[in-house]
Amino acid sequence: MGKRKVPDLYRAPFPLYAIKVDPKAGLVVLAGGGGSSNTGIKNGVHFLELQLVGENQYSASLLHSHDTDTRATMNLALGESVIAAGQDGTCSLMTFEDCTQKSGGKAAANDENNVQKGNARQRGGKRNKGKGGKDDSALSGSDTKDETAHISVTGLAELQSDLNPLDPLQKVVRFSHDLSLLLTGGTDGHIRVWEFPSLKKRLDFKAHEGEIEDLDLSPGNKHLVTVGRDFSCSVWHHNQQVMGLKWHETMPQIAEKTYRYMACRFGKVEDQKDALRLYTVQIPHKRDRKPPPCYLTKWDGKSFLPMLTAPCGAEVISSLAVSDSGTFLGLGTVTGSVAIYIAFSLQRLYYVKESHGIVVTDVAFLPDTFKGQNIIGNNETAMFSVAVDSRCQIHAVHNRRTFPFWLVLFFCGLVVVGIVLLLQYLFPGFL
Repeated sequence: MGKRKVPDLYRAPFPLYAIKVDPKAGLVVLAGGGGSSNTGIKNGVHFLELQLVGENQYSASLLHSHDTDTRATMNLALGESVIAAGQDGTCSLMTFEDCTQKSGGKAAANDENNVQKGNARQRGGKRNKGKGGKDDSALSGSDTKDETAHISVTGLAELQSDLNPLDPLQKVVRFSHDLSLLLTGGTDGHIRVWEFPSLKKRLDFKAHEGEIEDLDLSPGNKHLVTVGRDFSCSVWHHNQQVMGLKWHETMPQIAEKTYRYMACRFGKVEDQKDALRLYTVQIPHKRDRKPPPCYLTKWDGKSFLPMLTAPCGAEVISSLAVSDSGTFLGLGTVTGSVAIYIAFSLQRLYYVKESHGIVVTDVAFLPDTFKGQNIIGNNETAMFSVAVDSRCQIHAVHNRRTFPFWLVLFFCGLVVVGIVLLLQYLFPGFL
């Protein structure tokens, strides 16, 4: 606990805004950039190969760097071999394939052929071959490999995902769990839902007054939860609002509209197959000299009744993730700190103060299996974090040592015998 030094897993040549993990392909995908300004800062998507070194240490190698021209990727979602990237007011769809696997080319081709014309503006997908040799990114203990030999990226289509006339910006994108839907939200307050892979628009409705901050879709696509900057967090069935969540009603000391919702995520419940939880983050609406705490709330994922609310520190939360098993929650803050919480109790398990030099823009847990192999090692869990400081870090929680029950009983027995012998020595004839 407290401030410690976390070594950089990787450092990109541009600010990082999003990270996702593809467990089947065994890839870590990073994205960001400097935008369209003439600062010389690149815009791109980087593909990393992750390896476990020893029992609990990790190293990363750059496999491919895909240039996104003048547009920075601010958010992204992975749908197997398809990337949905938020770039300004559009959702840019790309497919990638592992050139070292013969079957990869067929899969990518099928994805490209399945994307039909309609609401999407097709792009002439030129295959990005990259530049040979070493990349100019500054790596922290990482080997840079020949980019042309590993990953190939092809543009598929672009969707106009935000129609704000002043400053269109897609703020969040999600694939449904079954990859049948693609959902986006942006600064115009609309939720847009496309069928995937046809990209036929299914829904377009006003969900919030002002910006969409976050959204998530439950397994089975029954409920959509959206978070807006208008203080509301809503549950939807298709485009019909089912209910609005009221976290502060369980805490009467907190006045309405002093906090706003920042993020939402569905999560599984370990060892309970049919159970589901929803987690939300609430942050203060106004900044004070003495900042009040942020809060985590756990909800029943079917009835949407609040189950538990707990404070999570005075640093303003900027990002949220839930582990695949539903056991852990990950948080990043605007001051660069990173924390991992136990989902059941909302107790903090891991914390690094100002691990990054600036706002943590995204966090993502490492899956238990990575390319069919166990990559957790001798760790209880591990989580990636990326920030505007261009750094990617991995935060590993080592297994907490436990003793077998029989060993605990044995030591208890020794203590009892020791006490009896001591009493017999101090008070002869005690027994």
